[in-house]
Amino acid sequence: MMNYRGLRTGRQRSGILPIIALVMLSMATSCNQSNPNQGRTSEQSPQAQEAASTPIAQSGKTKVVTTFLPIYLFTKAVTGNVADVEILVPPGTEVHEYQATPENVKAIATANVLVKNGLGLEEFLENTVKNAQNSKLTEIDASKSIKPLNEISPVVKTDKEEEDHDHEHAQGNPHVWLDPVLAKQQVTNIRDGLIAADPANKAIYEANAAAYIKELESLNSEFQQTLQKTPSCTFITFHDAFPYLAKRYNLKQVAVVQIPEDQLSPTDVQNAVNAVKQYNVKALFSEPGVDNKLLTSLSKDLKLTLQTLDSLETGETDPQHYFKAMKANLQTLETACK
Repeated sequence: MMNYRGLRTGRQRSGILPIIALVMLSMATSCNQSNPNQGRTSEQSPQAQEAASTPIAQSGKTKVVTTFLPIYLFTKAVTGNVADVEILVPPGTEVHEYQATPENVKAIATANVLVKNGLGLEEFLENTVKNAQNSKLTEIDASKSIKPLNEISPVVKTDKEEEDHDHEHAQGNPHVWLDPVLAKQQVTNIRDGLIAADPANKAIYEANAAAYIKELESLNSEFQQTLQKTPSCTFITFHDAFPYLAKRYNLKQVAVVQIPEDQLSPTDVQNAVNAVKQYNVKALFSEPGVDNKLLTSLSKDLKLTLQTLDSLETGETDPQHYFKAMKANLQTLETACK
C-alpha cells in the first residue's frame, strides 16, 4: 500500500467551501399544492437544484468534465471541438489534497461525461458526484485495465512509521500519465468512453485519438533511443511521481517524499543524504514552481545538480503541452544521466 504524506504548501490550494443549506421558500396559498417535485427537490443540494433548471448542453455539444490537467489534455485531444471540455482542479492546484467546491458540484450536475485518472487519485470525487445527483452522468476511468505499480522504485522512509498519512493510495501509484505507453492506454480508454456516450461523433473521436496516439508512440521511441545510452541511471525526486517512467526506460527513481513539499523537514534532508550514500545518484529533481532554498543548498552540499522534472500537474491547457513538457523532461534526464 502506498502512503502519501507531506502536502505541498506552495501550490494553490482549494479550501473547503461549505455547500449552502437549502432555504425553503414560503409558498403562497394560490400555489398548486399538488406539485409532485416538491418533496424530491428539498433533498437536493443547491447546486444540483440550480443545475436541474440549466440545460445540460446549451451549445448542443456533449459537456465533458475532467478532473485535472493531464486528463484534460488527453480528453481535449480526443474531442477536438465537438464537445465542451472543462477541468475541475485548476492547473497548479495540488490534486492529492484537493477538496471540491460548489462550482465543481454544479459542473458535474450539468455534465454528460466525467473523465478521471482513477487509481484512487481523485479522492474528492465520490462525494462530489453524489452531491451533484446527476443520474445521467457517464463516468470514464482513464486508467481502466492498467496494472498499477506499488513501490517499483525505492521510496526512502523515516525510521518510524508515520501516523498522519491521510493520503493512502491502496490501488497503487496513480501517476500513469507520465509513461507515454500508458498514456496511450488512457487516451484509448477516453476515446472508447466518449464513443459510448456520444456515438454520433464516433468517427471524429477515433481520428483525433489515432493522431494523438501516433504522437505518443513517437515520443516513446524518442525516450527509448535517448535513454538507452544511460541504463540504470538513478535520480532522487521529492515527489513519488516517476516510477512508471523510470521502469519503462530502465531508470531508477528514489523518492524522498511522496507528495511534493515546499519545505523539507530535517528528516527529509537526512533521507536524501542517506539515499545518495546508498545509491549511485546522478541528480536531484525538483518540480516547476518550487522555490526551495534548502533543496538548492542540499544539492550543493551533495555535489549534485538540482534540476526540474515536470509531473504535468501544472501548465498549459493546449493538448500539445503534454509533448512539450515530456520532451523537456527527456532533455533533463539525458543531461542528468550522462
